[in-house]
Amino acid sequence: MRRALLALALLGLAACREETVALPDPVTMTAEAVGHYCQMDLLEHPGPKAQVHLDGQPAPLFFSQVRDAVAYQRMPEQSHAIRAIYVNDMGAAESWEKTGADNWISAATAQYVVGSSRTGGMGAPELVPFSDAAKAQQFAAVHGGRVLTLEAISDADVLTPLAGASDHGAEHDADHGAGDAGDYAERLRRLSQQAGG
Repeated sequence: MRRALLALALLGLAACREETVALPDPVTMTAEAVGHYCQMDLLEHPGPKAQVHLDGQPAPLFFSQVRDAVAYQRMPEQSHAIRAIYVNDMGAAESWEKTGADNWISAATAQYVVGSSRTGGMGAPELVPFSDAAKAQQFAAVHGGRVLTLEAISDADVLTPLAGASDHGAEHDADHGAGDAGDYAERLRRLSQQAGG
């Protein structure tokens, strides 16, 4: 009996290890990468980007802003399970305009500067990710904001519509289906469903 229980426990442990090993690796951002919502070339946009890997999909969804990827993650209904999310490590980026093609870190372990004066590639407030908490604090000291983990970021920080948006922000709102600001989260959810099939 004990041997059978031990064998089952070992099988369960092996399955957990296989799940961890099976996570997809981040993909290099190339000129072919386009934003999931805006369908625009990511390399033309400043600020950090994100990629979301979905179960059963060979290529990730790219996002022009980290904020949009986190909003996508928090939508209650998805067409596919999310397997991994990667974000640009801005501590390793050459500049705000040249964020890097391969400096991806797990969104789950990143430290984010939330509420800074910097806007993302679509003109919306941005969640600025770092692998190093000290670099995140340095960024916040210069550009404002506070340093938070992904779990500590509130839904309001990613789902609140933009008031008085810039030109890019207006494009961003249009990409999400402009209309009553009160139904922004619902519009984002519907777009996610449409994109999934």
